[in-house]
Amino acid sequence: MTSKLEFARFPAPDGVNGWWESLPPPSPANTVSSGHRYDWVVVGGGITGLCAARRLAELAPDATIALVEADRIGRTTAGRNSGFFVDLPHDISSESYSRSVEADKADVRFQRHGIDYVRSAVKRYSIDCDWRDDGKFHASVNRKGHAALTHFAEGLARIGEGFEWLDEAAIARVTGTDFYQGALFTPGCSTVQPAALMRGLAATLPENVKIFELSAVKGIEDLRQGKVLSFDGGKIVAKRVILCTNAYAATFGGHPNGLLPVYTFASMTRVMNPEEVARLGGTPSWALIPADPMGSTVRRLMTDRICVRNHFAFRPSLELSQADLAKAKSMHQRSFDRRFPMLKDVELEYTWGGPLCLSANNGALFGRRDDGVFQAIGCNGLGLSRGSASGKLIAEYALGQSDELIRQLLNQPHPRSLPVRPIADVAVSAAIWMKEFSAGAEL
Repeated sequence: MTSKLEFARFPAPDGVNGWWESLPPPSPANTVSSGHRYDWVVVGGGITGLCAARRLAELAPDATIALVEADRIGRTTAGRNSGFFVDLPHDISSESYSRSVEADKADVRFQRHGIDYVRSAVKRYSIDCDWRDDGKFHASVNRKGHAALTHFAEGLARIGEGFEWLDEAAIARVTGTDFYQGALFTPGCSTVQPAALMRGLAATLPENVKIFELSAVKGIEDLRQGKVLSFDGGKIVAKRVILCTNAYAATFGGHPNGLLPVYTFASMTRVMNPEEVARLGGTPSWALIPADPMGSTVRRLMTDRICVRNHFAFRPSLELSQADLAKAKSMHQRSFDRRFPMLKDVELEYTWGGPLCLSANNGALFGRRDDGVFQAIGCNGLGLSRGSASGKLIAEYALGQSDELIRQLLNQPHPRSLPVRPIADVAVSAAIWMKEFSAGAEL
């Protein structure tokens, strides 16, 4: 008797990824073109898959490992986010990011584990990805936002985490704008150029890892010779498989798994000229998160660009329309103009979207499935820090290891089941609209 896992959704060209476009062209992709055999195949070349493949290779140096990615590593979701390795509680379904003391402490342990693992690789191999351990600012624009930050600060104090308050003048000295009324600074967040990081992690994988890009897995069949992965260009036979496909694992219909592919959007300006840089003022690099999770995330980059992220949309097909991108760009332009009126002639050069993998109860999928396939799926808005940790830990678990963090992941709730479509579409879209409306001035 055989079982088959089929894949229905694949990365799509959802806008023009500014992180990717600002890098030099990559080397030609190596695609699956004929039959191959490997001890391990990791499906998904995002941060989770890259860390899973790296850790497998470190712990099993004699094993043969394949990492397969449907697009180019760094061009899709893992290279499309805002580049925050968040170490502190960051539940975007909460109005103040925080949950309970126990849950918050568990989040911190887990997320720092992933950050430390990636940082060590960046330093060891001198990966050029603008890695910065400069912390982040949570900024408010009104009393409601300040109240949310106060609640967040109280939660940090309860778990013994440090922070610093900045008044309106202090945050203006950082950002160059008087848009924000105050901010809370947390020192443990790292930031990065995400597409450069993904490409750098791929380029420095151990020699026993073979990378295949532009190679979408169409199905996995459990046959006598092993797990047979089908591609347009050929097949791979593997002894074991690890799925790190995040939002692309979402299923709807007969056997829904509770995963929600919710898109968020970003735009990046052109490079500012010296006169514009002087007009803005502030410090040359900073990373800012809104007091309301549905507000606008803003980063100023050392390349003299500014990146703005806001707006969410439920797109279960995992594809965006030109209307989606146009709406997002319009919202980003409005947000940019409100914050930086001194830069009205600085255009948004790139606009793109990327799917988050959320669940209604902050649950995720981790461990071994009934068909013997391992999985680490679902980052709930913290793809870099949670993805890196879960990728490393799923490799350790698949090789028979166990520790406190692995047990924590095995005991986390599975994503809560969703209503059938189209009820789920209406419910999720309405919830997003209400939260964005509530964010108000934070957008």
